[in-house]
Amino acid sequence: MTTLDATPQADSAPVPPKPSAGSHPVKPANRTARVALFAGLGAALVLVSLGSAAVGQYGIGFADVADSVLHRLSGPLGLGHPVGDSFAESALWEIRMPRVVMSLLVGAVLATAGALMQGVFGNPLAEPGVVGVSSGSALGAAFVIVAGIDVLGQFTVPVAAFVTGLVAVLLVYLLSRAGGRTEVVTLVLTGIAINAVAGAGLAFCMFFGSQTARDQIVFWQLGSLNGSRWAYVGSVAPFAVVGLLGACLLARRLDLLALGDRAARHLGVDVERLRVTAIVLIAVMVAAAVAFSGVIGFVGLVVPHLVRMAVGPGHRVLIPASMLGGAVLLAAADVVARTAVAYADLPIGMLTALVGGPFFFWLLRTTRARAGGWT
Repeated sequence: MTTLDATPQADSAPVPPKPSAGSHPVKPANRTARVALFAGLGAALVLVSLGSAAVGQYGIGFADVADSVLHRLSGPLGLGHPVGDSFAESALWEIRMPRVVMSLLVGAVLATAGALMQGVFGNPLAEPGVVGVSSGSALGAAFVIVAGIDVLGQFTVPVAAFVTGLVAVLLVYLLSRAGGRTEVVTLVLTGIAINAVAGAGLAFCMFFGSQTARDQIVFWQLGSLNGSRWAYVGSVAPFAVVGLLGACLLARRLDLLALGDRAARHLGVDVERLRVTAIVLIAVMVAAAVAFSGVIGFVGLVVPHLVRMAVGPGHRVLIPASMLGGAVLLAAADVVARTAVAYADLPIGMLTALVGGPFFFWLLRTTRARAGGWT
């Protein structure tokens, strides 16, 4: 009996196995770009941090700062050495390092929150202020300044800003929720309304406040890291760490959400829970950061956009890279704020808006010319 071979000889070559559903092969070029990006951001983070601690009205050598930091971090190993001048050593660790660490925390938080917002809303123009956290915090800070409330001492304004920022986000979510679900468009429009109401409340505070109170409110709105202390850093750090780690854990589901709500649900994503979780993380970490730094714009808008242009829209790379990029950007901006004008400390929010606005306009023109640079 003769067996019939239905498969032609030319087609008998072995077929390579298909990748499994959970595998995501990365092209060598993409892998190289990602490694280069993280290596560059890591090196920039170290250099900018040490440089920021070294620069100031009382100059400290870069090498001395590096040795002092190494000495503190090495503990019992005893590596490095303190700065020879005891006054310089004290100024480094009591004044400059808290400010440097605060700039890194706030920058990382704002950029990561921006990446989360853009993933949740499916729009590269989204930023943390959309859900009302910044305007709500500004209203709380303004109210206690005008009312002269000082029940918590130096923490009164930050605590009030933190609480009202969270309340504003809660109102946005509750008012936009209907039928057990929240739609993106409704969430954005509700956020615009809450921002408008908070802006009106802020205007009332400015109108009825004294000249001193007005000056404090204006300075707070412009954003500044001046006066940062280890106690402030310790207050922000827990919220920042929780928010940053939570954002990294949401990265895979945000990639699925980019396919659309219906497709994400078919793939097992609880879209409503994902949005709520992301908004809560954004509210907590941004409210904590803004409470101590004031309003700082454009970091959460520009940094994720730049990272997306460099290595693509995948959130498992976008979120940690935005975290590093935001920290580097704000630390560098703080150096400029402290050194651009002699014996003056410029508001850092003013600098980020001054540079970020035109730069983001250039990015918009560039991505528009490339036809689809956001996808």
